[in-house]
Amino acid sequence: MTASRSPVVPVAVLLLLACGAPWTHGRRSDVRIITDENWKELLEGEWMIEFYAPWCPACQNLQPEWESFAEWGEDLEVNVAKVDVTEQPGLSGRFIITALPTIYHCKDGEFRRYQGPRTKKDFINFVSEKEWKSIEPVSSWFGPGSVLMSSMSALFQLSMWIRTCHNYFIEDLGLPVWGSYTVFALATLLSGLLLGLCMIFVADCLFPSKRRRPQPYPSKKLLPESSQPLKKVEEEQEADEEDVSEEEAGSKEGTNKDFPRNTIRQRSVGPSLATDQS
Repeated sequence: MTASRSPVVPVAVLLLLACGAPWTHGRRSDVRIITDENWKELLEGEWMIEFYAPWCPACQNLQPEWESFAEWGEDLEVNVAKVDVTEQPGLSGRFIITALPTIYHCKDGEFRRYQGPRTKKDFINFVSEKEWKSIEPVSSWFGPGSVLMSSMSALFQLSMWIRTCHNYFIEDLGLPVWGSYTVFALATLLSGLLLGLCMIFVADCLFPSKRRRPQPYPSKKLLPESSQPLKKVEEEQEADEEDVSEEEAGSKEGTNKDFPRNTIRQRSVGPSLATDQS
């Protein structure tokens, strides 16, 4: 009985080892994947997030240390995650990623940028000893949930969409490069025209323009204040005319008074001349 069982035991051990080997090497990673759909999970709890790109050599060197650090996540009560910026351009714009790899620490919605050494031990000490408290958090204006960063995320996504369309036009449709640029130029002009028309329509609805009516001639009854200068001008003109008429009348009276005196003088002078001549 013992002789018959002895070959079975090594075979069972070999089978267990053979089944267990891929399980140990193919162990599920403790690093969580963050995308545009689930990034709001970062706003709750404590997180350490790595932004990387597959083609980045520094990111490739960091991966073993990051995976080892993630194994301590449960003991440290911290979630370890990573973001592939090549697949998630919106998050790249939302967090303003300008260098790779970039690591952020998040505690209850407050984000701080980690700039220390990139080893497992340093990561563990940073969380366990709460070294993140000495780092000033990102301003709420530049937080990933702000309106400004949401707009930046939309711009990054738009740029990636334009790049995808450009590659589609060139590789799949066989258009030349200048043809793809022409398509985007026409699309930009049309979109700008439509946007301008929409803005004018909205502005006209919110702030309608007041049409100017033709102003009537100022009358005495309707516009008493505006007619006062006219009244003054008319009164001055009438006063001037009266002065002129009075002066003319005075001059006429003076000439009329002088005329009979001259005639009297001529009459008185006439007989004297006749006596002299005689």
